[in-house]
Amino acid sequence: MPELPEVEALREFLGAHLVGKEIARVLPVAISVLKTYDPPLTAVEGAEFTAVGRHGKFLDLATTGAAGELHLLIHLARAGWLRWQDPLPSGPPKPGKGPLALRTALTGGDGFDLTEAGTTKRLAVHLVRHPQDVPGVARLGPDPLAEDFGPEEFAALLAGERRQIKGALRDQRLIAGIGNAYSDEILHAARMSPFKPTGNLTPEETTALYTAMRTTLGEAVERAHGLAAGKLKAEKKSGLRVHARTGEPCPVCGDVIREVSFSDSSLQYCPTCQTGGKPLADRRMSKLLK
Repeated sequence: MPELPEVEALREFLGAHLVGKEIARVLPVAISVLKTYDPPLTAVEGAEFTAVGRHGKFLDLATTGAAGELHLLIHLARAGWLRWQDPLPSGPPKPGKGPLALRTALTGGDGFDLTEAGTTKRLAVHLVRHPQDVPGVARLGPDPLAEDFGPEEFAALLAGERRQIKGALRDQRLIAGIGNAYSDEILHAARMSPFKPTGNLTPEETTALYTAMRTTLGEAVERAHGLAAGKLKAEKKSGLRVHARTGEPCPVCGDVIREVSFSDSSLQYCPTCQTGGKPLADRRMSKLLK
């Protein structure tokens, strides 16, 4: 799943490739991808891309044309991705069982495709007059890398929480942009159990978690800086220390990285670094072994 660092890198990439260019057509290929119908996608034909922004995991492609300022909001969800093509295929895209979900064609012949693997279709595209018109954007918490989001603001957010820290970090209404992979990485860097209740955090632990969050995300953004869209997935995978590395040695202590599986996801952690050497029970059967 693309998370804050990858979406930020896509924002940078698209800013360099889209701004100032004119839209020929935006063509939905999968019925499920388009979440809004007013204004219609035809409203951006002939418009110009003026800026590319990011709201958590949402890409915000701002356009200006005959219909005024409009925003094409993209959420890649779990299995979506963006593929830049120069030039785009000459023939029209064909609806079917393939991964292609939406094509954006520019008047110069280049453009990009949105694709989604698998059978669960969650990739979402909204065309709106203001980003806040998208409910998912309107509900977002603060960006963890924002300059005005300091340790005090982070501590204040967690102060009212009564749940496990892994779930809190992934809640987009609390903090925007962190998903399953980077929450594992942040907790490993902070040497903290994913099942630790937020209400049990000491001020020192909260500060350590904030530092780990900023450092982990900041380093991931820096690694992805300047990469083409097609190379971002491989860069993300190579930079992860514990997530999706079950059975491998921890790069810090050498212990075996372990996993807890859920119905639709899993988490990875290092027992020595994070849980005092004790393995975590399967979450479907019991809570954290203390």
